[in-house]
Amino acid sequence: MKWSFCSIFTTLALVREGLGESPADNDVKTVPLRTHSLFQPYLDTELQSRWFDWGGDTIIRADQYIRLTSDRQQQAGWLWSRLPLTATNWEIEVEFKIHGQGNLYGDGMAMWVTKQRAVQGPVFGAADKFEGLGVFFDTYKNNRPGVIFPYVMAMLGDGQTVYQHGNDGKENELAGCSARGIRGAPITTKARLTYFQENYLQLDLQYKNEDKWILCFNVPNVTLPQITYLGFTAETGELSGNVPSFLPSAIWSANVHPDNHDIITVSSKNLYQVNTGSSGSSGSSSKRPDKAGKAATWKPSDGGGSEIESSAGWGWFFLKMIIFIVVIIGGYVGYTAYRAQTRGSRF
Repeated sequence: MKWSFCSIFTTLALVREGLGESPADNDVKTVPLRTHSLFQPYLDTELQSRWFDWGGDTIIRADQYIRLTSDRQQQAGWLWSRLPLTATNWEIEVEFKIHGQGNLYGDGMAMWVTKQRAVQGPVFGAADKFEGLGVFFDTYKNNRPGVIFPYVMAMLGDGQTVYQHGNDGKENELAGCSARGIRGAPITTKARLTYFQENYLQLDLQYKNEDKWILCFNVPNVTLPQITYLGFTAETGELSGNVPSFLPSAIWSANVHPDNHDIITVSSKNLYQVNTGSSGSSGSSSKRPDKAGKAATWKPSDGGGSEIESSAGWGWFFLKMIIFIVVIIGGYVGYTAYRAQTRGSRF
């Protein structure tokens, strides 16, 4: 069977794609962070988690989910990493589910990357005046005209600033987006938070279509504390105490069903750049703000390698393939010679 050059090139490209290497991703590599990841069955044989603590009203069903709050009023639960997140550049992808039956629900859940850990409080189940990053999935609108809820927002805490419940954190919002449909979504809901130190912070959401990410925000020039903990909290609030005077308590209670807030999986990765030697544990990203003051950002979905980097990647790939083919041919020739020698020795 004869192979043309184009056929060989196409085949090698498909093999390379299957190996998970693409020219666009050559400059950024990932290393799984097992210490900050969670998958079923969550617990070991002693019904403990090696890497995470939980508390409050959190319930763990090992084959399905970690439920931070059930659909009951005045509940709060938390899940925090035991070890600090020391990586300089990282990506955290969490699969979660916010769902309930009532027409009135709240309050929401939060994702944390902060210096404090495992302290229950009034901000979606966590302590106020935090230092670091909080990402809030707010499902209950208090007083924020013109904004569609559910609303997802980020806040950078300095250890002194108080989260303003009255206006849903508007005064201290770093960035955010409306996410109508994220509550009770018919598909798997996910959030992907990417951070490059002194470069950018980006949040992508998946809740409308499978495997289709929606950019929520990208903020340049963000710096977080060097030593932080990863956490997830949720709170259902006190809707039962605000019964309107014109409604009987029985009717009000029948329509108030707070949400379940479930964590399904957490996948954390260390990001580092091969071409600069910058890693998530020992260095920072080489990308810096341009003259206009805007950071040049790398986005996982964009794929923006240069032609030089792409050529270098293909050259190294073909070199490995040539070595592999030479080894295969050498092995085949050796085996053929061995068989011929064995047949000759019989006569």
